[in-house]
Amino acid sequence: MIVAKQKPLEEIIEELQDYTKILVAGCNECVTVCEAGGKKETAILASSLRMYFLNQGKDVKIDEVTLERQCDHEYLEEIRKVIGSYEAILSLACGVGVQFMAEKYFSVPVFPGVDTCFMGVTEERGVWSERCQGCGQCILARTAGICPVSRCAKRLLNGPCGGSTKGKCEIDKELDCAWQIIIDRLKELGKLEQYEQLSPIKDWSTERAGGPRKITREDIRQ
Repeated sequence: MIVAKQKPLEEIIEELQDYTKILVAGCNECVTVCEAGGKKETAILASSLRMYFLNQGKDVKIDEVTLERQCDHEYLEEIRKVIGSYEAILSLACGVGVQFMAEKYFSVPVFPGVDTCFMGVTEERGVWSERCQGCGQCILARTAGICPVSRCAKRLLNGPCGGSTKGKCEIDKELDCAWQIIIDRLKELGKLEQYEQLSPIKDWSTERAGGPRKITREDIRQ
């Protein structure tokens, strides 16, 4: 899932202070799981903003809505009839949702309420950690399902480096060396011989050149 964290209230207020009709829009997907922008967080933030502006003696209308997703046209369409009633939208979706909202409602400023951090997992309640950077050339089949691009501090495709000690990273002694994890898992799977196969340098130009990436499936396209 995409993991995000809510922006400081002061930063959000700074962006919104010139508007008097604001819609706070949450998202029921990833940001709900990481408790940054779901229905609960949307309600709390909207309430905090109302209290702030009230204390400032400013008459500001703040409404709230939580959409199923902000990265699909059909869900963004749910607010089309009311969008003209607002001067600004505060989106608590990830950066993808903020941009898609801005593209769809071009004449209304859309501000981010969260900082999008990474794609990751829930280790435990309140703890999320990165697992994928969406590099577009997945090598997990060769690295026992452990990604060195996202989990190695140096992004080494062939490791470990000379700085790792006793299975720990030289950058952070509390951080497990990603390549030690890969080696241990290859041993467990009885595939340690795969470690001897060197991975070639990634050709990032095929994935990152020419602007935003796009995937088109003609077999399901309408």
